[in-house]
Amino acid sequence: MPHRSRLSILLLDLPPEQHAAGSAFWAGATGRTAEPDSTDEKWASLGAFAEGWHVEIQRTGEGTAPRWHVDIETDDIPAEVARLEALGATRHQDMGSFWQLLDPAGLVFCVVGVQTGEEFDRHAVSWP
Repeated sequence: MPHRSRLSILLLDLPPEQHAAGSAFWAGATGRTAEPDSTDEKWASLGAFAEGWHVEIQRTGEGTAPRWHVDIETDDIPAEVARLEALGATRHQDMGSFWQLLDPAGLVFCVVGVQTGEEFDRHAVSWP
């Protein structure tokens, strides 16, 4: 059955000890304000950039190394995980409502449900 997906979100994962400095830096570097999520203190958004590409900031757990990771949003998580596994990805962790995977080089990325609404509809790729 066909499904759709797109690379949609670039996340900056920052541990508590580096969160404030990293957030301030990337807000300044992009000319944006890091808007806190009113429902979850661990999240802030720098907003949408070209073609609805979002940049988000996530406070991670103590001792976690800072890193960037991407989210692929899809209208069918199991189908997209299977498609990416066929390309060489491996399942890393079942997060309940989404999957954390590793690409062939060992880089973390996530496969999540649709997060961006109209932007998803405009920019998603259809897969057989």
